[in-house]
Amino acid sequence: MKIKWYGHAAFGMTCENGVRIIIDPYESGGAGGAIGHAPITDRADIVLVSHDHGDHNDTSTIKGPFTEVRTGGSHDVKGVKVLALPVYHDASQGKERGKNILFVIEADGLRVVHTGDLGHLLDRDALDRIGRADVLMLPVGGTYTITATEAGKVVDAIKPSIILPMHYKTEKVALPLAPVEDFTKGKKRVRKVGASEIEVAHGSLPEEPEIVLLQFAN
Repeated sequence: MKIKWYGHAAFGMTCENGVRIIIDPYESGGAGGAIGHAPITDRADIVLVSHDHGDHNDTSTIKGPFTEVRTGGSHDVKGVKVLALPVYHDASQGKERGKNILFVIEADGLRVVHTGDLGHLLDRDALDRIGRADVLMLPVGGTYTITATEAGKVVDAIKPSIILPMHYKTEKVALPLAPVEDFTKGKKRVRKVGASEIEVAHGSLPEEPEIVLLQFAN
């Protein structure tokens, strides 16, 4: 499986059979111009949207046809299994910023978890439903989501093989977010990749959890 980071919370996944998935596509120029990433114009077969905020839900520039998933429950699309687990955008059960969906995607023998704009620590029931996570896409910038410290606690609870930080401060995002270094500071296994894409296979996952920093594509 190939995994590509477009920027912010938007990722693309290309499965071995050619099925293409895009998760949480942002609106270029959205949030009052705070999202400086270029539009996402790739093709997709499946688009996953965690919640209806403009920096996560703009499907208008994606080439299709594609099946869109933005509701909770179990979905099976083109042989890809998706568990859409309702969680919250804040620590007050959605009273501040509403609901959010955490996606568990099963394809190519891998379990990939994208947490959207997760705003709270996960309880035992949610962790049990998530189960094994080979790849975890997790916000670490705080303000609108969990903080870097809370993100570390989520990682410790889920115990993924690969952690892909997202939703943090970069030169392309002018939102009041913390930089990724707040999350990676003091961590032992951090690998900076000078590219927007990595290839992940079930048989070659790292033996210990590894934080992988991608370069945004757009």
